[in-house]
Amino acid sequence: MADKSYADIAYDGLWGNNVTFVQILGLCPTLAVTNSLINGLGMGLATALVLASSNTLISAVRHVIRPDVRIPVYVLVIASLVTIIDLMMNAYLPALHKSLGIFIPLIVVNCTVIGRAESFASKNSVGRSFVDGLTMGIGFTLALTLLGGMRELIGSGTLFAHSEMLFGAGAKDFTLTVFHHYQGLLLAILPPGAFLGLGLLIALKHFIDAKVATRRAATEEPAGDEAAAAG
Repeated sequence: MADKSYADIAYDGLWGNNVTFVQILGLCPTLAVTNSLINGLGMGLATALVLASSNTLISAVRHVIRPDVRIPVYVLVIASLVTIIDLMMNAYLPALHKSLGIFIPLIVVNCTVIGRAESFASKNSVGRSFVDGLTMGIGFTLALTLLGGMRELIGSGTLFAHSEMLFGAGAKDFTLTVFHHYQGLLLAILPPGAFLGLGLLIALKHFIDAKVATRRAATEEPAGDEAAAAG
C-alpha cells in the first residue's frame, strides 16, 4: 500500500479524520475547558504542541526502541514534553494555566497523543510524523475553539473574553460583545451545554460531508455517461 501524501495527511488531521469530530477522542478536555473561546484555543494549542513534538521525537528514535518497551518510552517522551509546556505556561501564562488547571498535565494520558505515536509516528519518517502531529493538533485546536466560541456566544453573548490570559495585557480590549444587554443562557456554559454543542458540531460536519459527497457524485455521473456514450 502506497504511503499517504503530505496533503492527504494534512486533510485527515484537519477534517477527514479529525480527532474530535470523527475519532471522538480527547473528550475530557474537550467537554471540560471549552466554556470560552480562549480556554478552548489555549488547551488546543498546548495539545497541538505536544502532538507535533512527540510525533517528531518518537519517529526519530523509533529504530532504536525495543518493541517490548515502546509504550513506556512513548509515555516518558510525552510526559517530559507536557511537563515542559506546563512549567512554561505557569511561568508566562499564569492566568490561563490556572484556568485550564489539571487538564494541562492530563495531556500525558490523552489517548490522541499516545494513539498517534503508536499508529503513525512509530511507522513513518520524521517529516511525515511531524505533519501528522501538527495537523491533528490543529484540527483538535479548531474543534475546541469552535466549541468554546459557540458556548461563550450562547452563554454570555461575547467572543474572545479574557483574551489577555493568552495574548497578554494588551489584549484586554479584544472582547467582542455580539449581543448587547444579553442575559445569557447558563446551560451553554455548564457541562450539558458542552455535550449539546459537540453533538451539533458533529452533526454539522456530517451534513457538510454529505453535501460534498452528493455534489461530487452529481459531477462525476455526467462524465461517466459521456464516456459510456463515446465507447
